[in-house]
Amino acid sequence: MDIYQHFRKEEQPFIDKVLSWIDQVETTYRLKVTDFLDPREQQIMDLLIGENSDASIYQHGGGKYAERKRAVILPPYEEISEGVFQLTLVQAHYQDKFISLEHRDVMGAFLSLGIKRKKLGDIVVENGVIQIVMADEIAPFVLANLTAIKKAKVKLEEKPLTALMEKEADWIETDKTVSSLRLDAVVKEIYHISRKDAGECIKKLQVKVNFKVVDDAKFSMQEGDLISLRGKGRSKLTSINGQSKKDKWRITTAILK
Repeated sequence: MDIYQHFRKEEQPFIDKVLSWIDQVETTYRLKVTDFLDPREQQIMDLLIGENSDASIYQHGGGKYAERKRAVILPPYEEISEGVFQLTLVQAHYQDKFISLEHRDVMGAFLSLGIKRKKLGDIVVENGVIQIVMADEIAPFVLANLTAIKKAKVKLEEKPLTALMEKEADWIETDKTVSSLRLDAVVKEIYHISRKDAGECIKKLQVKVNFKVVDDAKFSMQEGDLISLRGKGRSKLTSINGQSKKDKWRITTAILK
């Protein structure tokens, strides 16, 4: 069976990487800890491990509702512990009465240090508090070098993972009908804009699918795909429910409240 037939072509390099990790663990009996993975990458790993591998996979991002997670592939019979994921939580306070900080500001400050995105987990910016989950291996560097975000001076300190402020994502589901499963058609329905405007947003690189910019309006959507439109928030194609007698697609979508 061709394992690639269940995935998009652009996902094949990541699939190859995961298969090599699994083979390495099964051959050497040594665990593998990955960088942080987005939800689609996590899903791919789960599908590839399945029931046909002697190895097992566990994922953890610091909290119950974490979006970005590190994965650990374990050889047979080895038990998991939280420390294996090598996660560090850092926190800082800022005066939110005088300065406004957003997720992208914190992200920009980290990337400006030369840190790769895959080393960072979830970022929380709320009520004058900044929290970032990161890989253990970069924590000392970040604590020593990140002293300002935007115009706010910050002093980061390490906290236990139990101190992570998080809440469950609130998705509002809606049943819709679309003329096709093309990206522009789905974006049009979810965000209540014209098909022309949806196409323009895609052309201007304002639309992401599964955390990656897609510039093709004809891009074919699949069940479970996560979508974001700049300035309009995030959504997902929860399920594809078949076609009507007029060849329209019945879908269930959800938008993040």
